[in-house]
Amino acid sequence: MNDQAANLRRHFDKTAKSNRTKTISIISGKGGVGKSNIALNFSLELIKNDKKVLLFDLDVGMGNIDILLGLHAKRTIIDMFQEQISIHDIIETGPNGLSYIAGGSGLNHFFTMNSREQAYFFEQYYSLMKLYDYIIFDIGAGATADSLFFVLASNECIVVTTPEPTSITDAYGMIKHVLHEQPDMPIRVIMNRSISQMDGTKSLERLQQVVFRFLQIEIEMMGIIPDDANVSHAVRRQVPFVLLNDKTAVSKAMKQLTINYLSGANSGNKITPVSFVQRLKQLLTARGNG
Repeated sequence: MNDQAANLRRHFDKTAKSNRTKTISIISGKGGVGKSNIALNFSLELIKNDKKVLLFDLDVGMGNIDILLGLHAKRTIIDMFQEQISIHDIIETGPNGLSYIAGGSGLNHFFTMNSREQAYFFEQYYSLMKLYDYIIFDIGAGATADSLFFVLASNECIVVTTPEPTSITDAYGMIKHVLHEQPDMPIRVIMNRSISQMDGTKSLERLQQVVFRFLQIEIEMMGIIPDDANVSHAVRRQVPFVLLNDKTAVSKAMKQLTINYLSGANSGNKITPVSFVQRLKQLLTARGNG
């Protein structure tokens, strides 16, 4: 990286220790497992628990957050670079005070930033860390060389899968890929669309066992989300299911999952307080030297 970026890295390294913002990447091994819906509703439940949340749609070409909300974003991350505007000017406001940045096909350029654009992004992103408790990336399904950098720079990953064997296999492949690049990455798994609590738990336990057997890593069981017809109803209405009806089985499950997450229940992972900016800079520097 050039001198300007190196100076920025040193600046962020000095100030990162005082930062408490957690950056989370929500990922999946394949599409169609409900990842974006989980990301959106989890974000809204965090807000119900008095957390300030920014949801960042990084699903290239398949940006779903504004569709799930029934909204149309005026700007995306690409406008920030092209117009040299503040990242705060591209943040949209959703229900219950949710902040979000829309994705879309233009994100291909975002993943191939030049050094000047990288420096500008780091500067803008750092300003967000003073405002939010959680910055959540909704990453496109599967692993690409570019999007993986944002995953690896996050404080932790949440993998969304379903009990179907192909989905479990793809989730394992994604976990293996992430841990190969970042062995100390804390990983939690959400089992979505489970027929029953028992079925979902068994599927998660099998995945845990396979990961431990072949990768010698313990992944955390974050929660079970039931297969609930109210989800499809909410999608058609373009209203998040936790807001459409908080008494349904799926809404209650998401509420409990979030409470458990915030309380640290069943958490064997210790999150290292290293900022997203620090880790992303280190990864980009390594790629530039490779």
